[in-house]
Amino acid sequence: MPMRDTPFQTLVLSTIFVLAAGTLLVLGRSILLPIVTATILVYLLESVAGALRRLPVLGHLPLGALRLLLLVFAAAVVFVLAAVFSATVREIMAVAPTYEDNLRTMVDGIAGYFHFENDELWERVTAETVGRIDLRRFSLAVLGGFTNLGSVVLMVIIYAAFITAERRSFQRRLTAGLRSPEQSARVLAVVGAINEKISRYLAFKTLINIVLGTISYAILWAFEVDFALFWAVVIGVLNYIPYLGSLLAVAFPVALSLAQFGSIGLTVGLGASLTAVQVTLGNIIEPRLIGRQLNLSPFVVLLALALWTTLWGIPGAILAVPLTSILAIVLASFDKTRWLALLLAERVDVPPAPESTPRHGELPER
Repeated sequence: MPMRDTPFQTLVLSTIFVLAAGTLLVLGRSILLPIVTATILVYLLESVAGALRRLPVLGHLPLGALRLLLLVFAAAVVFVLAAVFSATVREIMAVAPTYEDNLRTMVDGIAGYFHFENDELWERVTAETVGRIDLRRFSLAVLGGFTNLGSVVLMVIIYAAFITAERRSFQRRLTAGLRSPEQSARVLAVVGAINEKISRYLAFKTLINIVLGTISYAILWAFEVDFALFWAVVIGVLNYIPYLGSLLAVAFPVALSLAQFGSIGLTVGLGASLTAVQVTLGNIIEPRLIGRQLNLSPFVVLLALALWTTLWGIPGAILAVPLTSILAIVLASFDKTRWLALLLAERVDVPPAPESTPRHGELPER
């Protein structure tokens, strides 16, 4: 009789596979990242195309033509945003000396108010803190990556175009390549589950981020913050990152507003306004729209966030939830790996054992 794999053997093989996959992800980052990003983009466009087909006018367009129009529109939007990002980073570095002077003026004002201006300890502390601030270097280190997005965006759009063009023939080729109709049906069911869950999650998450970016832009414009459009886009993009993204999204414009205005009161007001929008959308609106449809444990989300950020940086952090959800769906589809999917899940629906069934080695109650 053939020997069955024990859970220990499965765990060892899974560990070896994970280590090999991690090595491949690190070494092949420049190749795999655009392909994975393009695939996620196709999921999003597919969900949008399905929603647009319900409209009276667009519903009459062929699905292929609608997908092509959406891809062209997405490419145009991304290229425009990349150009805005690149120009804004250069403008921020140009005004950085002015921001540094504003910070020094604010610190001098605080020292004068508390009569610390001639205190030797205060002068030493300010020399080691404010005196060492270099906003040009900080801006280039944090935002400089946005100036090199052009080639990556172009590759993502090209891959997305080819993936979209081959969607029709994928199911036919997959069915022909599998050995039996049962295997074909099982694999197609897994692909269908991935398509449904990831597309729905990305569609609602993108809608929430657009609303968040729009409201944030209105707040930034009302406070007369420099580069309001740029910061609104950054807030919307970083909100894809679970938990930490919303904090980083608010921290960047709030920190630079302190350098722009040199006023603690205005900075506190701006931070409170942006945080209120984040809390309202993140804790009230988003759970109602997205809920727990991906069924990932919060700890697993944090672990996935740390892992994908280590592997692929900020793009990995943005893609962490969709990629981990895809992994969970695949693991749950096979008997030998279903237990790993249960470890990733937040909710496990286990039917209660019948009360009349005795445990092994016990007598039934009378």
